[in-house]
This record gives sequence, structure tokens and C-alpha cells, in this order.
Amino acid sequence: MDALTLARWQFGITTVYHFFFVPLTLGLSLLVAIMETAYVRTGNEQYKRMTQFWGRLFLINFAMGVVTGIVQEFQFGMNWSSYSRFVGDIFGAPLAIEALMAFFIESTFLGIWIFGWDKLSKRVHLLTIWLVVIGSNISALWILIANSFMQEPVGYTVRNGRAEMTNFFALLTNPNVWVQFPHVLMGGIVTAAFFVIGICAYHLLRKNGDQEFFRRSLYIGMIAAVISSFLVAIVGHAQAQHMVQQQPMKMGAAEALWDSEQPASFSIFTVGNEKDRKDVFAIRIPDVLSILSFNSIDGQVQGINQLQAQYVKQYGPGDYVPPVWVTYWSFRLMVGAGVLMILLSLITLVLVLRRGLEKARWFLWILPFAIALPYLANTAGWVMTEIGRQPWIVFGLLTTAKGVSPTVGAASVLISLIVFTLTYGVLMVADVFLLLKYAQGDAKSEPETGSEGDISLAGAY
Repeated sequence: MDALTLARWQFGITTVYHFFFVPLTLGLSLLVAIMETAYVRTGNEQYKRMTQFWGRLFLINFAMGVVTGIVQEFQFGMNWSSYSRFVGDIFGAPLAIEALMAFFIESTFLGIWIFGWDKLSKRVHLLTIWLVVIGSNISALWILIANSFMQEPVGYTVRNGRAEMTNFFALLTNPNVWVQFPHVLMGGIVTAAFFVIGICAYHLLRKNGDQEFFRRSLYIGMIAAVISSFLVAIVGHAQAQHMVQQQPMKMGAAEALWDSEQPASFSIFTVGNEKDRKDVFAIRIPDVLSILSFNSIDGQVQGINQLQAQYVKQYGPGDYVPPVWVTYWSFRLMVGAGVLMILLSLITLVLVLRRGLEKARWFLWILPFAIALPYLANTAGWVMTEIGRQPWIVFGLLTTAKGVSPTVGAASVLISLIVFTLTYGVLMVADVFLLLKYAQGDAKSEPETGSEGDISLAGAY
């Protein structure tokens, strides 16, 4: 493999690993804040124990997210120095703001929250966790503002071989941000919701610990799961419609649509020949893709062959078709996992309303395994978003091949790839061990006093 291929593998592996932790941080911080709000409003000590139990798991996840995120910054300046040189004037601004404003808000108030149980009033302590929630989500927003420039460049001019910012407000109002950010936010909440539901189902199955504690926690997770699983589908649909307009090749690859159709059919299952760009076998539903893309049966969805010819005229000779099979199946994995989450959240709601959840032990056995569904959806969605944009690293401006560093050799990238992969593997084992250890713990052993809570939470961190 050459340096470009290895650099792409390295960035893909480290980013996928980092993105395991980001959605849970976004969502679980919110659920923990809701639990502490219930404690402050009612004075019920059980809500305090819930806050500390789930807060401990949040801290483990947050720490791993911080550690893995640092590596991303280094890669921009090392493996992808040509990309950083080209887009640094624009890309650096939201990343700097994210670090100096959002991350410091998040980390500072998280520290105050950890050690402030017995030192702050209830309301002030509650305010600190809500500031963590705000900081976490503002942090995600600035990251997505930077990423959205890669998807849909706005507010720039190319001068002396570099993209220079001309309108900072245009970055903030980039249309891609306001379909991407809600999707990521809802994805984070649904990740946390199924995380809570799955762990609670495990304890209800084993009938250990404080059953009412886990029952109430499950109810909170269930409500979050029902709401967020539907909303993630709705905002995802809006994002897909925007993608049809701005990156039609990505949608063509996601549907294995080789030639333009009006109205366009929706692929249920397709085996394609990428070399010849034609179907080997396909099951398609007529007209549905046009309806989904344009809310109309008359809309034309552009095909891969026509877009390739258009891009050759627009950008010059080259292959502008992304890996179709990766884009196609990652899209279906994301959508399939999303549908299953909607179904499972609704079944959970019905069983709870009928007071039959704990009797349906077969269903309780399913829920711990369902924790994996949002992780599959989040990872598949990221893969589709980034792989489906290829060969562009900045759409329409800079190809991925031109973004790699010209001075970093394949051997150096290979060594760092192996080191990162092995290190991340060890960290993953440690993370899973800690999460399992504390998730399987008896909620009755959670600290009741503020000072003990400080020690316990700090130790987990």
C-alpha cells in the first residue's frame, strides 16, 4: 500500500474508534442532567443515586473520548499536511473555537460537577451538569461546522493555491450544518437511551440490586429512545434530501443508481458490477426514490454514469465515482439499525404501558444486545458520509489524493497505523472492562453522601 492508502486507513480507523464515544457523551450527559433535575425538584434520593450511577459510566466514556480525540488533531498536521495547508485558514477557525470555548466549558464544569456534590448548593451543582451538556453539544456543533465545509464549501475564495475565508457567517449558516447537526444530536440521544435501557434490562433479568432504581432508569431511557429514534429518522430524511441536491453522486452510490431515472426507483437489494457500472441482480420499488428525494413522483434522481460524465467536463479527467458497494451497504446498515431501534423502543413502550415488560423475559434478553444498534448506525452513517464523498476531501475543490502529506512515507504511516491500532485495541479492552464492571454493579452500593460521591466519581474518572 502507498502512503495515501495507509493514511486513509489510519484516519478511518482512529475516527471510527473516536466516534464510538462521542454520541454517548452527547446523549448520556443529557440523561444524567435530567436525572439530577428530577432529584433537585423532588428531593428523592433515588434520583441522586441514578445521577451518580449513570454519571460514573458517563465519565468513563468521556475520558476515553478525550484521549482518542487528541490523535485526530495530530493527523491533520502530519499525514494530511497538504489538506491542512489548503484549507487551514477556514478549517482551523471552528476547531480553535471548539477547543477554546466549548471543550473548556465542558471539561471545567465537569470537574466542578465531579467534586462539587458536597460543596455547592443543589441548584448550582445542577447548573454545572447542564453546562456540561451545553458545552458537549456546542463542541459537536463546531466540529460539524468544520466538517460541513468539506461537504459543502461556502464563504471562501481560492487564492494562491489556498482556500481563504471570506465570510465567517456563511460557515455558521452552511445549509449542511443544519441538517447534519440535528442528526448527530439525535443519534447521540438514541445511543444513550439504548445504553441505559440495555443495562437496566440486564439488571431486571437478574433481579439483583434495587429493582425500582433500574425500573425508573429504564423508563427515562425508554422515553428518550421513543422520541429520539423517530426524530433521528426525520432529520436523517431531511439530510438525505439535501444530499440529493448538493452531492448527488453520493446518493447515486447509496442507491446503486447507475443511470438517471425520472421517477426513480428505490433499491431493496442490489448486487452490482462496479467495473461495468450495471446491475447483476436488483430488487427495486418503482417511483419511491423520487418521492423520498423530492416529495414528488416527478423528481429526477441523477445516475452515476451521467454524473461521472458531468464531473469530467466540470473538473477534468478522473474517476469521480466513490466505492459503490461500501456506500450502498453502509447506508442500508444505518437505515436498518434505525428501523430496528424504532421498533424496539415502541415495543418497550407498549410493554411498559401494559405492565408486562418484566414478564416478557424473552424481550429483556434482546435489549442488552440492542445497545450495539446505535453504534452500528453511527459508524455506518459516518462511513457513508465520508466514503461517499470520495474522491473529494473538500467537495469540488481538493481531491483526497492531493491532501496527503508529500513528505511522510508509507513506512512511517504504516508504523503509526500499527501502533495506533494496537493501542486503541488495548484501550477498548480497558474501556469495556470498566463499563461492564460499573454497569453490573449493585445500585444500592452507590454513595449516598456528597463527599463519598466525590471520591467514587473521581476514581472512576
